Formats: sequence, C-alpha cells, structure tokens
Amino acid sequence: MRADARRNHERLLTVARAAFTEHGTDTSLEEVARRAGVGVGTLYRHFPNRRALIGAVFHGEVEALADRARELLEAEEPCAALLDWLRALIDHSVTYRGLSRALMTASTAADCELSSCAVPVRAAGGELLARAQRAGATRAEVEIGDLIRLTNAIAIAVEESPGDPGLADRLLTLTLHGLRADPGACAPGPAGR
Repeated sequence: MRADARRNHERLLTVARAAFTEHGTDTSLEEVARRAGVGVGTLYRHFPNRRALIGAVFHGEVEALADRARELLEAEEPCAALLDWLRALIDHSVTYRGLSRALMTASTAADCELSSCAVPVRAAGGELLARAQRAGATRAEVEIGDLIRLTNAIAIAVEESPGDPGLADRLLTLTLHGLRADPGACAPGPAGR
C-alpha cells in the first residue's frame, strides 16, 4: 500500500471507530468518509461495504478478547473464568451500538467480512466453555455458538435499556442458571472483573 493510501486507511479506521462509538455501527459511511477528509470512493476502495469496515475497526478489540480468554484459561475456577469472559464480551459489544446485531448475523464463512471478528471470538469462548464442561460446571450439550448468540442478545437488550445498569448482570445470571450442570458449580461472582 502506498504511503498516502496507508494514511487514508488508518484515518478511515480511526474516524470509523470514533463514529461507531458515538453513533453506532449504522453511522453513514458517507459521514465517515467526510470526517476522514476523503471521498466516499476512497472509503469503498479500502472497505467495499459496511461489514468490511466494521470487521477492520474491531479486529484489534477481538484480539484483546482472545488474549483475555487465554489469560482466563489459567484461572482456578473454570466457570467463573467463562463468566468473566462473557462479561468482557458484553462490555465490548455495548461500547459500539449495533455491533452485537452485526456479529449475530455474521456468517462464520471465510468470505464474510465479519468472520475476522466472529471466528476468533467463538474459538476463544469455545476453549473456556470446553474447560468448564470438562470440570463438570456446565452442561455438556451447551455449544459456544448458542452461548455467543445469548451473550449478543444480552448486549442488544442492554443497548435498548440504557437506564438499567444492572440488566447485563441479571440476564447473564439467568443465562448461567441454564448452563449449570450443578446448581452450585457456576455461581456468578461480583460484577466487573
């Protein structure tokens, strides 16, 4: 990539991240281009569609979620580790209004622009879930795809109810009650990490 193209690419990512934080992932791409000081054609040359731009913007945050999952694989309590990671996933998702909806509808196929976000998230969570299952803390039939969908649904509910700060923890607790193999094995800890 030429130096000027690389600068435009980085500027578009920076502006898109700020716009997605402020207004959500449905922000006008024309507005993103305008704020970045480039034409909309330049935006589309770098990112052929909205999903490609979303995937590029959130690639770094996905890496942070994967890193957090790797750290939690060493935690003493497998179910508490899974819970901590799910809270981090919800926190990440609600930072950018609309991200959960986009991820929920993203295909895991390699040709999907958001697969660069969805696939690593599923893999990271899958390891934590498998560890909790091996410990007998969660049901064996629980699948990571379903758990991610539930977590994204919680994030959507939180987006729609900004005046209810305890909603995420309440809904996550309800979800965990359905996951538990043994009612005492996966007791939720305090909010936060």
